[in-house]
Amino acid sequence: MSGANFVISREDWSLHRKGEIDRQRHREKVREAIKKNLADIVSEESIIMHDGRKVIRVPIRSLHEYHFRFDYGKQKHGGQGDGKSKQGDIIFSEPQYGQGKGKGAGEEPGVEYYEADITVDELAEMIFEDLGLPNLERKKKPELASDSLEFKEVRKKGISSNIDRKRTIMEAIRRTALKGTPEEFSITPEDLRFKTWEVTYKYESNAVVLAMMDTSGSMGPFEKYIARSFFFWMVRFLRTKYKNVQIVFLAHHTEAIETTEEEFFTKGASGGTRCSSVYKMALEVVEKRYSPQDYNIYAFHFSDGDNLTSDNENCVKLMNKLLKLCNMVGYGEIEGPYYYTSTLRTAFKRVQNPKFTVVTIRDKSGVYPALKKFFAQTPGRGSGE
Repeated sequence: MSGANFVISREDWSLHRKGEIDRQRHREKVREAIKKNLADIVSEESIIMHDGRKVIRVPIRSLHEYHFRFDYGKQKHGGQGDGKSKQGDIIFSEPQYGQGKGKGAGEEPGVEYYEADITVDELAEMIFEDLGLPNLERKKKPELASDSLEFKEVRKKGISSNIDRKRTIMEAIRRTALKGTPEEFSITPEDLRFKTWEVTYKYESNAVVLAMMDTSGSMGPFEKYIARSFFFWMVRFLRTKYKNVQIVFLAHHTEAIETTEEEFFTKGASGGTRCSSVYKMALEVVEKRYSPQDYNIYAFHFSDGDNLTSDNENCVKLMNKLLKLCNMVGYGEIEGPYYYTSTLRTAFKRVQNPKFTVVTIRDKSGVYPALKKFFAQTPGRGSGE
């Protein structure tokens, strides 16, 4: 009989997984880059206006794909040192083209950026990671948040759908082993074991959030977009993290009305601005439907601050009343292309209450910091910016 030939391979099989390892590393780098760019990504129009798609595409300007490129400056480069360099020493630094050369069309290339696909849920998880309702208190009348089935014990009797196969087989093995006849293995009614389940209930403190938005004529496309961007993420955050938070949508110009969620995000108005109208309506809503003894109450108002001057004093009075009922009140002022010094924010400097928080947004990147400031679960809030 001829001898058999054996070949022993010393191939490194980890190389076959290199593609998957590279993909995982790339996904991690994309996730890190997205977290660093959240301030810009949060206010992306493609996200705010997305049509229900679960996967969206976001631009990441700090992450680039590896590729060879030409030296547009056509300068001499050195790829080595003088032999005395240490770790961390800079051998050569690429000059920054296109900076400090004045205005004009320019001839230098633009900065490329990478676009990544991510689900809305994944993006929301990163945005909401450190957010929560501040000053949340236990109320007299908590609401049922959810119920779930919890495994409690094992019994000898039960319905067939709840049979515990593993424990049943173990009982049969134990019985036949004690008999000394393992070859006669069988399952008898005495071996049967059934799981028992019990419904458990989780209770959460009630909360209501009053979303108030200025829709007057002075709120241009930029101001409305910023306000809607903030409330878009606020609504998603509340519904992601809390089961029993109710949201009331209030819009105003010189008069305030309660709207549906769809109308709140799509309809505008014209005319003047009287912000006291929305504070008055907020107080009425709380008085009629949400007792502070039973609910944690939060109110958030966004405006460009261009309020009727004679109305500012009334706004301050109503704001102080609202603060007596609320766990927290947030006021966001959006600075448009024209900055007015005598805005509603100036009047609110007289409101000294740790539960009152003011933010100013000057561009799209200010939406994410506003979310973090309003929903930071840390003490020490004030009326400063």
